Amino acid sequence: MAEQRRRLRSSTVVLGGMGVIAAALTSCGSEPDRRCVDRDSYSFANGYKIIADKNCTSSGSGSGSASSAKKRTSSGGRSTDAAWYYDADVTGRYADYGTFSRKEAVDRDGFGCSGSGSGGG
Repeated sequence: MAEQRRRLRSSTVVLGGMGVIAAALTSCGSEPDRRCVDRDSYSFANGYKIIADKNCTSSGSGSGSASSAKKRTSSGGRSTDAAWYYDADVTGRYADYGTFSRKEAVDRDGFGCSGSGSGGG
């Protein structure tokens, strides 16, 4: 019976280790999760309000710097300060605990992947 427990543990460790290796290999080249948010809409309780992706421009996606936010006027006449917000915790229509820096999001996602690959710009 002790032999069976030992096998179960070692197989669990092997499967868990394979999962970590798979995550490390796939996270290096993947793009970080991003949401288009209104920077002026921050609420301490909720975070930033998620808005339509068309409000954010994807120019300079390989630059690694925060996207330049420009005031855009929505159909209601209210201006929004739209920007990409990376790796945030999303709850409903709000995002929080992320970063506006794509480079920072990429650096904290992978297992030492920041030095590998080609950087744009």
